[in-house]
Amino acid sequence: MSKLILVRHGQSTWNLENLFSGWTDVDLTEQGEEEAHQAGLLMVEEGLAPDVLHTSLLTRAVRTADIAMKAAGWDEIPTQRTWRLNERHYGALQGLNKKETAEKYGDEQVLAWRRSYDVQPPALEESDPRHPSHDTRYAKIDPDDLPSTECLADVVERMLPYWHDTIVPQIREGKTPLVVAHGNSLRALVMHLDGLSREEVIALNIPTGIPLLYELDDDLNPISNRYLGDPDAAQAAADAVSRQAG
Repeated sequence: MSKLILVRHGQSTWNLENLFSGWTDVDLTEQGEEEAHQAGLLMVEEGLAPDVLHTSLLTRAVRTADIAMKAAGWDEIPTQRTWRLNERHYGALQGLNKKETAEKYGDEQVLAWRRSYDVQPPALEESDPRHPSHDTRYAKIDPDDLPSTECLADVVERMLPYWHDTIVPQIREGKTPLVVAHGNSLRALVMHLDGLSREEVIALNIPTGIPLLYELDDDLNPISNRYLGDPDAAQAAADAVSRQAG
């Protein structure tokens, strides 16, 4: 039996301000830092010891991983960072207030942009300074791969190659990966692991800072999955995510 640990980054400053974050590189709030700290403690209490760490390139995921590792008292472990684990790119919505955007475009339209499986928000122009082509972290990535906007289906498409080519071989070597990423990149991975339909993944809400532990069989099919710690607290945190405006 193999294990896989997934953690959504702790609350970010733009989570708190109810802004569309996407690939914008915002930091954690004090609450987010505490969530990351508690994530580390929960993993220790469970007796987990990851062998390899995977994060996105965004600060809120990197710092969540660093804080959790420090809280757990773990020495540095091999770490891989990739844009393929980045949050969904929200295009021209990035930086906008979710509630104000809903008031401008209507709740139905914003809900489609935010929650539908295959509807992309308005795209950024490549000349827009928010476009990832202007960020040196993405300089070595094929420009054709850099998104101007994404729906969840796009996130699934760009995330799965990393799962199959990088994480799966490590699990088959007997390693336990820890993946610290984002609401939508983790939804994409959970969709694949659990065989969720488009409708089911749309309704999936992943709470911030609470480790999700998978136990996998030899074919990497889930035997079980559960959030660590108090299940009622995890459900309450997931419900809070679902109530975010916009």
